[in-house]
Amino acid sequence: MIERYRTVRKSGEKEIVIKKSRFIGHIMPVENEEDANAFIEDIRKKHWNATHNCFAYMIGERDDIQKQSDDGEPSGTAGKPILEVIRNQGLKNVAIVVTRYFGGIMLGAGGLIRAYTDGAVAAIEAGEAITRILHRQIFVELEYTWLGKVENELRSREVRMGETRFTDKVTLECLPLETETQEFMSWMVDLTQGQSLITEGEQLYFIEGE
Repeated sequence: MIERYRTVRKSGEKEIVIKKSRFIGHIMPVENEEDANAFIEDIRKKHWNATHNCFAYMIGERDDIQKQSDDGEPSGTAGKPILEVIRNQGLKNVAIVVTRYFGGIMLGAGGLIRAYTDGAVAAIEAGEAITRILHRQIFVELEYTWLGKVENELRSREVRMGETRFTDKVTLECLPLETETQEFMSWMVDLTQGQSLITEGEQLYFIEGE
């Protein structure tokens, strides 16, 4: 799994008006091509009477899946600019649809490219770009006598924490960065003088700064 990537927090939409044409940028975070196609179809149904519903999406750790559509606009003036915005902003696993309601004024190829670029940017603003960073669950089981010291050290290092379970012993769910997993486990062994049971859990993504 990739260590970090940029995507959007949520689905969203934002409208801009350019020379009387309405451009509505829609965005959705997606995990696969089926999600992207379902999102695009939903927008098409919602805006069935629009002049165009142009789209692009980029999916996969290595941007393996990239598709675009001009939906009747002149070739290269809609889908490609939308895809370029996704690429230039370094986003992964997102689908964008820019809906156009024609306002009666021709924009020309250059004007269309700028309009669909601006529509895609507006969509990203509505979806709120974020960075997701890969962490690893580390479960630390220890005696209650160690709890205060370990918790203080974890707080001082600002280690992300999950659930704490209290049974005959205490189990702390720690969530260090995936890249720091081995270093963290070694530190925990030293901190508890080998008197803790440390096990690895799943890889999980969390939003940077939250």
